[in-house]
Amino acid sequence: MHSDPPARHDDGRLLTRSLGSARSLIGLQLVSRLVTFVLNQGLVRLASPQAYGTAAVQFELLMSTILFLSREGIRNSLLRVWPQQTNVDKPSSAISVAQCANLAALPFFFGLPTTLVTIAIYASSASETTASQPHFHLALLSYATAAVAELLSEPMHNRAMGEVRTDVRVRAEGLGIIVKTITTYLILLYDNKSGYSGELALMAFALGQLAYSAAVFWVYKSRFPDSNLWPTSLPEQQRTSKKHLWSRLVVKFFDPDALHLSMTMTSQSMVKHFLTEGDKFLVSYWSPLQDQGGYAIAVNYGSLIARIIFQPIEEMCRVYFSKVLSGTTSEKSSTTNTSGNLAVLSQTSGAIASLLSVQIAFSMLVVTFGSSYLPIVLQLLLPAQYISTSAPQVLTAWIWYIPVLALNGGLEAFYSSVATPQDLRTQSRWMLAFSVIYILSASALYNIGFGDTSLVYANIANLTARIWYTATFIEVYFGKRMKSHQLSLANIVPGWKFSGMVALSFLAISGNHARQHLADEVQRLGRRALFSPRVLGHVGLGGGLGLVCVGVWWIMEGRRLVVRGRIKAE
Repeated sequence: MHSDPPARHDDGRLLTRSLGSARSLIGLQLVSRLVTFVLNQGLVRLASPQAYGTAAVQFELLMSTILFLSREGIRNSLLRVWPQQTNVDKPSSAISVAQCANLAALPFFFGLPTTLVTIAIYASSASETTASQPHFHLALLSYATAAVAELLSEPMHNRAMGEVRTDVRVRAEGLGIIVKTITTYLILLYDNKSGYSGELALMAFALGQLAYSAAVFWVYKSRFPDSNLWPTSLPEQQRTSKKHLWSRLVVKFFDPDALHLSMTMTSQSMVKHFLTEGDKFLVSYWSPLQDQGGYAIAVNYGSLIARIIFQPIEEMCRVYFSKVLSGTTSEKSSTTNTSGNLAVLSQTSGAIASLLSVQIAFSMLVVTFGSSYLPIVLQLLLPAQYISTSAPQVLTAWIWYIPVLALNGGLEAFYSSVATPQDLRTQSRWMLAFSVIYILSASALYNIGFGDTSLVYANIANLTARIWYTATFIEVYFGKRMKSHQLSLANIVPGWKFSGMVALSFLAISGNHARQHLADEVQRLGRRALFSPRVLGHVGLGGGLGLVCVGVWWIMEGRRLVVRGRIKAE
């Protein structure tokens, strides 16, 4: 009876630390992306669309495949089982820090064969146009080396995330991104000034990736000098008794249940990776190199919001949900409703409702104002050589992709935090169905003339299906454990006053756009349209209406959500 208040106090502290982690990660993304955005404006002007397409689509796909398959499942499982700091030294902990550290070292060993297989498949399937670029094979080898080098940081990364020491990750990845961009930019600048005519372009991107891996490892190792980079044998008292030779070997280094969960998540990550990076697979197959460059720069700009805001929030949610719900995920706990469990579940359902409410409101603003002002912004963002590629059309499609990205991230963070191995196996089967939806949607849209935008719209269809699946799971999860929860439409959908203001803003902006014939003005003047009085007046109108919409949301919705969050943290 007296154990619940301290538990709730720990959960409140965890919420506060998780929110602090989110702020730190958003700050990291904001500062690093602003720096790299400025440098990238020069970078994309120095690199040809062909070289940029090879590096940003094909090499990045190679890199993400190696990293995702090698580490994603282990990362997610360790977030769920890493002992909280209040429990590290207690003998009652279900799993020791040493067992977690051993598990965190596995991605490097998984990465070695994954890298060899991935390189062999890619090198044998690359088109002649791609492979004939200067220093292609050397750049490919450099990317593979960078991937393996980055996996050496995994034991320290997982320790930082398990201990919710986000500041370490902020320093490591922030420095890595800046060093990577500066290295790439300087080599491209040298290539341009020295008259090599793009001969060093691929090597510039490859050496930038190597610099990123080295910088990340250096920061992590300087903060965790005592971390082991490979598994070490556990003391006898931390091992469980097993009869079989293989089982005895496993328990000599790992916790069997945590290892099983990691392997289950790793096997699922193969399908999930295809769904996440499917657009790059298909654009590499369908499109010429120049359009791959246009697609890459469009995705780079389109995903800025996702990387700056959505990704940190998703990772914060994964850490928070994994820790706070660690005692409520079993079947037994679903029928045993202690007051402590009910308080945690109520707090969690309220957090999800608040997150979805903010994301829906934000998405309404993005669609309303983004679709109207993107043609003007494109004149500023895109270099002249990319205007003729698929980049403008892809960025237009991304306006509609951002809302589903926002909703999917938080929901899947919850799912991965509480799903049992059986749940993960069931989801893997559904993921195969989602893959079919994605491929059929992309193929059908491409064949009827949508071009590269078909990949974005297919991703929207795919993520919509995944949102439906995870939302259904969450509804069942809380329904089994609580009589009532806060995940109702009234708590999620923004109020009519905010929605009405957004609708009025859309009508005002669209009417002014048509009345002033701004589409013709922008097309006729190009970049000079940014100084046109009519265009500037239209931008001012949108800015004023946007501020009014945000003000209405804050008065009607935002303050209430902030107060609710503070009460939960306390």
